[in-house]
Amino acid sequence: MNMKPKWTAADRSRHQAIRAQFEDGPSLEDIQGGDDHEPPIKAGAYFAVRRLVRELRKIREAAGMTLAEVSAKTGMDQATLSRLETGRQPNPTIDTLWRYARAIGRRVVLTHSDMEPRSNDRANGTKARAKKARARK
Repeated sequence: MNMKPKWTAADRSRHQAIRAQFEDGPSLEDIQGGDDHEPPIKAGAYFAVRRLVRELRKIREAAGMTLAEVSAKTGMDQATLSRLETGRQPNPTIDTLWRYARAIGRRVVLTHSDMEPRSNDRANGTKARAKKARARK
């Protein structure tokens, strides 16, 4: 069975135009050096969530609660809860964490603090200003 799509001339033309739009897109350096770009979530944030979920799981297990019981209290299915606990759901929502914690008798508390300056902030700002200056010439 041949699964190759049959493109019409119009399809090929449309696809070629789409590819052309992105051919001369910004480079990785342009994206990273721009002031309007926020980098992806760092590993630290991922590990903070994993640590929280691991602690909540230990509390659930110490209390002798099953995923079925947590499922009944949260309204989330057991498969979702299992993915949360095993890390196969890498970016759970605040609502998910809140509901899970509440079901086991805990609560999630969010807070904030001043940001510590990153070592490359000064260098990135200098690069961005230099690039803008070159663009104006």
